[in-house]
Amino acid sequence: MTEPMLELKNVKTIVNPGTANETTILKGINLTINDGDFITIVGTNGAGKSTLFNVIGGNLKADTGQIFHAGADIAKTTEEQRTTFLARVFQDPKLGTAPRMTVAENMLLASKRGEKRHLMPRRLKQRMAEFTKLAAQMNNGLENRMTTPTGALSGGQRQALSFLMATLKRPDILLLDEHTAALDPHTARNLLHATNQRITEDHLTALMITHHMEDALKYGNRLIVLKDGQIKADYNAAEKAQLTVDDLYAYFEM
Repeated sequence: MTEPMLELKNVKTIVNPGTANETTILKGINLTINDGDFITIVGTNGAGKSTLFNVIGGNLKADTGQIFHAGADIAKTTEEQRTTFLARVFQDPKLGTAPRMTVAENMLLASKRGEKRHLMPRRLKQRMAEFTKLAAQMNNGLENRMTTPTGALSGGQRQALSFLMATLKRPDILLLDEHTAALDPHTARNLLHATNQRITEDHLTALMITHHMEDALKYGNRLIVLKDGQIKADYNAAEKAQLTVDDLYAYFEM
């Protein structure tokens, strides 16, 4: 039997422990993610969505519980160690890219994610055609800005680059942390389309936080409702197809 790509068992996180302000954010999360799952996650502010991603990503340690990647216990591994199999795209387009480096240079850097650094020739010219072809898949003119410093890009182009960089080496796990929230509706729609296409074609395993219920219903093969630090619902593809936006909003009115 194939091991799940990622598994969380009774994961809890506590802030301000031992004080009057002690708060449990994640309250015993149990979640099994299989290879190729594309899971959308919805929940109100404070539900624990970003905390869940921080625990999976390794920049926040779980206070109790276990986390497994392909059967291996990773609960005590660092954020840096997890970059060998995990990538994340944040809400802020400024995160995830080096502003003074060109688009092509950023992509070259991403192509070496998780590798040990050596004093070797960059070989950027040899990979320019490959990177340009990938950039063209974003359908926003990024392929025409390959020698432009990333800091000079539009927000949509910079976020598209962040997404390309995160998926360049086909991570085992891709975390999309409201990666279209800072974009205008048209740009967000284009990036979501490109996101879905790349995840589907490359058979990536991905989790995507979104505040847009329509997007949560449209994309992915599973949908998770997170509320008060707990998973209130976990719908498979068939169940999700029967849901409406009102069904999801009902969880937040309880």
